[in-house]
Amino acid sequence: MTGIKDADQGSCRCGQVTLKVRGRPVMTLACHCKGCQKMTASAFSLSALYPQDCVEITGPEPVIGGMHGELRHHFCPHCLSWVFTRAELFGPLINVRATMLDHAADLVPFVETCTTEKLPWVTIPTRHSYPQFPPMEDFPKLMAEFSETRN
Repeated sequence: MTGIKDADQGSCRCGQVTLKVRGRPVMTLACHCKGCQKMTASAFSLSALYPQDCVEITGPEPVIGGMHGELRHHFCPHCLSWVFTRAELFGPLINVRATMLDHAADLVPFVETCTTEKLPWVTIPTRHSYPQFPPMEDFPKLMAEFSETRN
């Protein structure tokens, strides 16, 4: 494994919405909730949390998809790839879909969430697992521990 890059770029499937990220993510995650399973048509979604001021998104204006609730899932308006998520609960962070980035293989999930909904055959090499989402008070400790890793 080569380790997380200090900068990366990527795009949606059709390449119209592009991303550039600076610095390392503050945390990487895999979510096993049924919603993520349905939106990705896979067993889980992969995320990399970045400070909003470290993410540049260009191209056509992404459209909101998913459940249109507190979590605002942003999709490419052309190919409908799920590109990133914003929410008040993230504060100044943006949740980039890790597989949109060119070096996604380096973004090994550090935390897995919603393991009560996990498909029974899935195994992910995370350091922390939560039956639901981690309590908000756990995030500072998790981010501090993640910052000490060089995945």
